[in-house]
Formats: sequence, structure tokens, C-alpha cells
Amino acid sequence: GLGSAKDGLHHWWMQRISAVLLVPLSLWFVYSVACLMGSDYETVVAWVAAPWVAVALVIYFAALLYHSQLGVQVVIEDYIRKPVSRALLLSANTLITAGLWVAALYAVLAIAS
Repeated sequence: GLGSAKDGLHHWWMQRISAVLLVPLSLWFVYSVACLMGSDYETVVAWVAAPWVAVALVIYFAALLYHSQLGVQVVIEDYIRKPVSRALLLSANTLITAGLWVAALYAVLAIAS
């Protein structure tokens, strides 16, 4: 029941856990951004610099990017048949996700510190 890679159940659980985590975090993020609409730059920077907001943003971006990476991985594995193309796309998926994570982390920490 784990598929040929013997990894399917873990992957499935990680997608579900990250999805459940993203529900309240996404609602909080959308609500917060909506409340900040029309605010000046200093207000938004002060909001991001609040310790609990910075932590929540880091967790939100980590869950969002991890969930996205898992989903794109499934699409690549299911629809790309050539082994070399599949390996390159899976590597690109991981590298792009890691790059976005570093950028998000840097942005939050640069403002929060």
C-alpha cells in the first residue's frame, strides 16, 4: 500500500497535515492583510515586526511552500514520463521552493529584527 517508492503514505500525511495547518493560517493572513489595506508603510512594518506575527508568518510561509512543493511533486511524478525530465523537474521544484523559503524567511527576519 505504499507504492513503488515505499513513501506514499508519509507524503499523503504531510500533504494533509500541511493543508490542515494552512486553513487557520490562511484565514488569519487574509484577514490581517485586509485589515492593513490602506495602511501606511510604517504600520505594515510595525505589524510584521511584532514577534508573534513574525513567527506566524514564518510558519505560514513554511507550510505554504512545503504544501506547494508536495503538490507539484505529485504532478511531476504522475505526468512526466521521461526519467531525465522528471529528475530535472523534481530538482527544480525543490530548488525553487527552497529559494522562495529563503527569500520569505529573510524578508520576515529583516523586518522583524
